Amino acid sequence: MAEQPQPISPVKNFFAGGFGGVCLVFVGHPLDTIKVRLQTQPKPQPGQPPLYSGTFDCFRKTLVGEGVRGLYRGMAAPIVGVTPMFAVCFFGFGLGKRLQQRTPDDILTYPQLFAAGMLSGVFTTVIMAPGERIKCLLQIQAATGETKYSGSLDCAKQLYREAGIRGVYKGTVLTLMRDVPASGMYFMTYEWLKNILTPEGKSVSDLSAPRILFAGGLAGIFNWAVAIPPDVLKSRFQTAPPGKYPNGFRDVLRELIREEGVASLYKGFTAVMIRAFPANAACFLGFEVAMKFLNWVAPGL
Repeated sequence: MAEQPQPISPVKNFFAGGFGGVCLVFVGHPLDTIKVRLQTQPKPQPGQPPLYSGTFDCFRKTLVGEGVRGLYRGMAAPIVGVTPMFAVCFFGFGLGKRLQQRTPDDILTYPQLFAAGMLSGVFTTVIMAPGERIKCLLQIQAATGETKYSGSLDCAKQLYREAGIRGVYKGTVLTLMRDVPASGMYFMTYEWLKNILTPEGKSVSDLSAPRILFAGGLAGIFNWAVAIPPDVLKSRFQTAPPGKYPNGFRDVLRELIREEGVASLYKGFTAVMIRAFPANAACFLGFEVAMKFLNWVAPGL
């Protein structure tokens, strides 16, 4: 059985989750840029080497060609989106836990925590899908050498002008396919590791910062182990020219497997896993610190 601090407050989760999300973006965005460029690089011509031979080659070329700013390109969209997105994500998890409790003292099982995490994935898609679309387009435009969008706002305006709200939300189904099961794994793993790492006779709320960092980092790795195949499909679909994939993700999947094999579904795996640990460790530490602050200043919230 799982243990969690009582009582559960979705409102506190909302505010603390927003702060945790900001921590995650600052730590993880450079490797997210590398991940997207690896996932969306064009197929090389026969006899020609690929644009990037791997994670470290992509990192080196980006740093040499564009400097540190190149690694943080497109960060405005996730920063603007991530605060409400992670706020809603942690709120959804808190609400999912509360909905499954018959009394405030009920201890939830790990499958129940997984279900609560899946609910958070549904909640976040409304914010996540357009932010991911804009971020991916900005991240790959520098790599292709053309400058179609001057920034996040300009990208959103052009997408809306060209295809309306559907253009902005392109890839929503794939975002759901990625985030719903991955979020379940994310939160369940974090709660499970917190329980394991809590010394006998102590409360999970008293867990030390290094143990929170370890639990959060591993939760991020488990999350992306589930999420990366649909994430590859999503990145390819969201950055494709209009009309290239009329049947949606099925066309993307068929093309990838036909031309590059099943291994193509794990493009960017190294970059994702290198990013997952520190970024999510920072996220959960930020969340726990913010929760302690909120419990101190507003214990009845």
